[in-house]
Amino acid sequence: MNEKNKKTLLVVDDDQDIRLLLCDALSQKGYCVLEAETGEQMWSHLQQTQVDLLLMDLYLREEDGLHLAREVREHFSFPIMMLTGKGDETDRILGLELAADDYMMKPFNLRELAARIYALLRRSAQQVPSVENIVEAHECLYFGHWTLDLVARQLIHQKGEQVVLTLGEFSLLEALIHHPGRVFTREQLIDQSRGIESDVFDRTVDVLILRLRRKIESNPKTPEFIKTQRGLGYFFQGPVRKR
Repeated sequence: MNEKNKKTLLVVDDDQDIRLLLCDALSQKGYCVLEAETGEQMWSHLQQTQVDLLLMDLYLREEDGLHLAREVREHFSFPIMMLTGKGDETDRILGLELAADDYMMKPFNLRELAARIYALLRRSAQQVPSVENIVEAHECLYFGHWTLDLVARQLIHQKGEQVVLTLGEFSLLEALIHHPGRVFTREQLIDQSRGIESDVFDRTVDVLILRLRRKIESNPKTPEFIKTQRGLGYFFQGPVRKR
Protein backbone atom coordinates (compact mmCIF):
# COMPACT_ATOMS: atom_id res chain seq x y z
CA MET A 1 0.00 0.00 0.00
CA ASN A 2 1.34 3.44 -0.90
CA GLU A 3 2.57 5.14 2.30
CA LYS A 4 0.60 8.28 1.46
CA ASN A 5 -2.60 6.29 1.00
CA LYS A 6 -2.30 4.25 4.19
CA LYS A 7 -5.37 4.28 6.38
CA THR A 8 -4.84 5.06 10.06
CA LEU A 9 -6.53 2.89 12.68
CA LEU A 10 -6.68 3.69 16.38
CA VAL A 11 -6.94 0.73 18.77
CA VAL A 12 -8.27 1.54 22.26
CA ASP A 13 -7.99 -1.36 24.70
CA ASP A 14 -6.62 -1.66 28.24
CA ASP A 15 -5.32 -5.19 27.55
CA GLN A 16 -1.74 -4.83 26.34
CA ASP A 17 -1.71 -8.29 24.74
CA ILE A 18 -4.81 -7.46 22.68
CA ARG A 19 -3.31 -4.13 21.59
CA LEU A 20 -0.06 -5.78 20.52
CA LEU A 21 -1.94 -8.53 18.66
CA LEU A 22 -4.12 -6.04 16.78
CA CYS A 23 -1.28 -3.64 16.02
CA ASP A 24 0.86 -6.45 14.62
CA ALA A 25 -1.92 -8.11 12.60
CA LEU A 26 -3.35 -4.88 11.17
CA SER A 27 0.08 -3.42 10.40
CA GLN A 28 0.76 -6.52 8.30
CA LYS A 29 -2.42 -5.69 6.38
CA GLY A 30 -0.90 -2.35 5.38
CA TYR A 31 -2.54 -0.06 7.93
CA CYS A 32 -0.90 2.55 10.11
CA VAL A 33 -1.99 1.49 13.60
CA LEU A 34 -2.00 3.69 16.69
CA GLU A 35 -2.75 2.36 20.16
CA ALA A 36 -4.23 3.80 23.34
CA GLU A 37 -4.77 2.28 26.77
CA THR A 38 -6.92 5.10 28.16
CA GLY A 39 -9.36 7.73 27.00
CA GLU A 40 -6.75 10.41 27.58
CA GLN A 41 -4.31 8.69 25.23
CA MET A 42 -7.11 8.21 22.69
CA TRP A 43 -8.00 11.93 22.65
CA SER A 44 -4.33 12.83 22.34
CA HIS A 45 -4.08 10.75 19.17
CA LEU A 46 -7.33 12.16 17.78
CA GLN A 47 -6.13 15.72 18.30
CA GLN A 48 -2.81 15.10 16.58
CA THR A 49 -3.62 12.60 13.81
CA GLN A 50 -6.29 12.09 11.18
CA VAL A 51 -7.81 8.75 12.14
CA ASP A 52 -9.82 6.73 9.61
CA LEU A 53 -11.32 4.12 11.95
CA LEU A 54 -11.57 3.57 15.70
CA LEU A 55 -11.42 0.08 17.18
CA MET A 56 -12.55 0.24 20.81
CA ASP A 57 -13.15 -2.16 23.69
CA LEU A 58 -16.53 -1.64 25.35
CA TYR A 59 -15.18 -2.55 28.78
CA LEU A 60 -12.13 -0.55 29.84
CA ARG A 61 -10.93 -0.99 33.41
CA GLU A 62 -11.05 2.63 34.54
CA GLU A 63 -13.47 4.13 32.00
CA ASP A 64 -16.76 3.50 30.25
CA GLY A 65 -16.00 2.59 26.64
CA LEU A 66 -19.61 3.32 25.65
CA HIS A 67 -19.38 6.84 27.02
CA LEU A 68 -16.07 7.44 25.25
CA ALA A 69 -17.49 6.17 21.96
CA ARG A 70 -20.50 8.47 22.26
CA GLU A 71 -18.20 11.46 22.87
CA VAL A 72 -16.10 10.53 19.83
CA ARG A 73 -19.21 10.23 17.66
CA GLU A 74 -20.25 13.76 18.62
CA HIS A 75 -17.07 15.09 17.03
CA PHE A 76 -16.05 12.61 14.34
CA SER A 77 -17.84 10.71 11.57
CA PHE A 78 -15.25 7.98 10.91
CA PRO A 79 -16.36 4.35 11.48
CA ILE A 80 -16.29 2.94 15.00
CA MET A 81 -15.99 -0.80 15.60
CA MET A 82 -16.56 -2.04 19.12
CA LEU A 83 -15.09 -5.14 20.75
CA THR A 84 -16.29 -6.91 23.87
CA GLY A 85 -15.65 -10.17 25.66
CA LYS A 86 -19.22 -10.49 26.85
CA GLY A 87 -21.95 -12.24 24.90
CA ASP A 88 -24.94 -10.32 26.24
CA GLU A 89 -27.04 -9.06 23.32
CA THR A 90 -27.89 -6.00 25.42
CA ASP A 91 -24.25 -4.90 25.22
CA ARG A 92 -24.38 -5.00 21.45
CA ILE A 93 -27.61 -3.01 21.35
CA LEU A 94 -26.12 -0.39 23.66
CA GLY A 95 -23.00 -0.13 21.52
CA LEU A 96 -25.00 0.36 18.34
CA GLU A 97 -27.41 2.78 19.97
CA LEU A 98 -24.65 5.01 21.24
CA ALA A 99 -22.19 5.15 18.40
CA ALA A 100 -20.88 2.01 16.77
CA ASP A 101 -20.99 1.04 13.09
CA ASP A 102 -20.07 -2.57 13.74
CA TYR A 103 -19.41 -4.92 16.62
CA MET A 104 -17.34 -8.06 17.25
CA MET A 105 -17.09 -10.47 20.14
CA LYS A 106 -13.85 -11.56 21.78
CA PRO A 107 -12.22 -13.90 21.03
CA PHE A 108 -12.45 -12.83 17.41
CA ASN A 109 -11.13 -14.23 14.17
CA LEU A 110 -8.44 -11.90 12.85
CA ARG A 111 -9.34 -12.56 9.21
CA GLU A 112 -12.99 -11.71 9.85
CA LEU A 113 -12.01 -8.61 11.82
CA ALA A 114 -9.74 -7.41 8.99
CA ALA A 115 -12.51 -8.04 6.46
CA ARG A 116 -15.01 -6.00 8.46
CA ILE A 117 -12.53 -3.17 8.92
CA TYR A 118 -11.89 -3.15 5.17
CA ALA A 119 -15.64 -3.04 4.48
CA LEU A 120 -16.18 -0.13 6.86
CA LEU A 121 -13.27 1.83 5.39
CA ARG A 122 -14.41 1.15 1.84
CA ARG A 123 -17.89 2.45 2.60
CA SER A 124 -16.60 5.57 4.30
CA ALA A 125 -13.88 6.36 1.74
CA GLN A 126 -14.81 9.72 0.30
CA GLN A 127 -13.65 13.30 0.06
CA VAL A 128 -16.08 15.10 2.31
CA PRO A 129 -16.50 18.78 1.34
CA SER A 130 -17.29 21.50 3.84
CA VAL A 131 -20.91 22.32 4.56
CA GLU A 132 -20.49 25.65 2.76
CA ASN A 133 -19.31 23.99 -0.44
CA ILE A 134 -21.73 21.26 -1.44
CA VAL A 135 -20.81 20.47 -5.02
CA GLU A 136 -23.57 21.60 -7.35
CA ALA A 137 -23.30 18.41 -9.37
CA HIS A 138 -24.01 16.23 -6.34
CA GLU A 139 -27.25 14.28 -6.26
CA CYS A 140 -29.28 15.61 -3.37
CA LEU A 141 -32.66 14.82 -1.88
CA TYR A 142 -34.72 17.36 0.04
CA PHE A 143 -37.31 16.80 2.76
CA GLY A 144 -38.67 19.27 5.27
CA HIS A 145 -35.80 21.57 6.24
CA TRP A 146 -33.18 18.94 5.38
CA THR A 147 -30.81 18.24 2.48
CA LEU A 148 -29.37 14.74 2.07
CA ASP A 149 -26.27 14.86 -0.12
CA LEU A 150 -25.95 11.34 -1.52
CA VAL A 151 -22.43 11.88 -2.88
CA ALA A 152 -20.81 13.58 0.11
CA ARG A 153 -23.00 11.47 2.42
CA GLN A 154 -23.99 14.52 4.44
CA LEU A 155 -27.23 15.51 6.11
CA ILE A 156 -27.53 19.28 6.36
CA HIS A 157 -30.22 21.49 7.87
CA GLN A 158 -31.28 24.60 5.97
CA LYS A 159 -29.67 26.69 8.74
CA GLY A 160 -26.32 25.20 7.71
CA GLU A 161 -25.96 22.71 10.55
CA GLN A 162 -24.44 19.39 9.51
CA VAL A 163 -25.64 16.30 11.38
CA VAL A 164 -23.10 13.50 11.73
CA LEU A 165 -24.54 10.14 10.66
CA THR A 166 -22.91 6.77 11.13
CA LEU A 167 -22.64 4.48 8.11
CA GLY A 168 -25.59 2.45 9.32
CA GLU A 169 -27.75 5.52 9.94
CA PHE A 170 -26.99 7.04 6.54
CA SER A 171 -27.61 3.81 4.66
CA LEU A 172 -30.92 3.24 6.45
CA LEU A 173 -32.10 6.81 5.78
CA GLU A 174 -31.01 6.52 2.14
CA ALA A 175 -32.99 3.30 1.71
CA LEU A 176 -36.14 4.82 3.22
CA ILE A 177 -35.98 8.20 1.49
CA HIS A 178 -35.57 6.70 -1.98
CA HIS A 179 -39.01 5.09 -1.62
CA PRO A 180 -41.31 7.50 0.25
CA GLY A 181 -44.53 5.87 1.34
CA ARG A 182 -43.24 2.32 0.87
CA VAL A 183 -43.37 0.14 3.98
CA PHE A 184 -40.20 -1.87 4.60
CA THR A 185 -39.92 -4.81 6.95
CA ARG A 186 -36.85 -4.93 9.16
CA GLU A 187 -35.41 -7.72 7.02
CA GLN A 188 -35.89 -5.65 3.85
CA LEU A 189 -34.18 -2.65 5.45
CA ILE A 190 -31.21 -4.81 6.42
CA ASP A 191 -30.95 -5.99 2.79
CA GLN A 192 -31.28 -2.44 1.46
CA SER A 193 -28.86 -0.82 3.90
CA ARG A 194 -25.22 -1.17 2.94
CA GLY A 195 -24.06 0.34 6.23
CA ILE A 196 -25.55 -2.41 8.39
CA GLU A 197 -23.01 -5.18 8.72
CA SER A 198 -23.64 -8.92 8.61
CA ASP A 199 -24.81 -10.94 11.61
CA VAL A 200 -27.42 -8.36 12.57
CA PHE A 201 -30.76 -8.80 14.22
CA ASP A 202 -34.11 -7.02 14.03
CA ARG A 203 -33.36 -4.94 17.12
CA THR A 204 -30.47 -3.31 15.24
CA VAL A 205 -32.91 -1.68 12.81
CA ASP A 206 -35.08 -0.44 15.69
CA VAL A 207 -32.03 1.12 17.35
CA LEU A 208 -30.93 2.86 14.14
CA ILE A 209 -34.46 4.19 13.57
CA LEU A 210 -34.45 5.56 17.11
CA ARG A 211 -31.09 7.27 16.51
CA LEU A 212 -32.25 8.80 13.22
CA ARG A 213 -35.44 10.13 14.76
CA ARG A 214 -33.44 11.82 17.50
CA LYS A 215 -31.38 13.57 14.85
CA ILE A 216 -33.94 14.65 12.25
CA GLU A 217 -37.31 14.85 13.97
CA SER A 218 -38.53 17.90 15.88
CA ASN A 219 -40.27 15.50 18.26
CA PRO A 220 -38.91 11.92 18.00
CA LYS A 221 -41.94 10.58 19.91
CA THR A 222 -44.31 11.86 17.21
CA PRO A 223 -42.13 11.60 14.07
CA GLU A 224 -42.94 13.61 10.98
CA PHE A 225 -40.72 11.70 8.54
CA ILE A 226 -39.87 8.15 9.70
CA LYS A 227 -43.15 6.45 10.50
CA THR A 228 -43.91 3.07 12.06
CA GLN A 229 -46.40 0.77 10.37
CA ARG A 230 -47.52 -1.34 13.30
CA GLY A 231 -46.83 -5.03 12.82
CA LEU A 232 -45.05 -4.48 9.49
CA GLY A 233 -42.07 -2.12 9.71
CA TYR A 234 -41.19 1.45 8.80
CA PHE A 235 -41.76 3.94 5.99
CA PHE A 236 -40.64 7.45 5.07
CA GLN A 237 -43.38 10.05 4.78
CA GLY A 238 -42.60 12.59 2.04
CA PRO A 239 -42.68 14.66 0.08
CA VAL A 240 -39.11 14.14 -1.09
CA ARG A 241 -37.69 16.49 -3.74
CA LYS A 242 -34.68 16.11 -5.99
CA ARG A 243 -32.38 18.87 -7.19
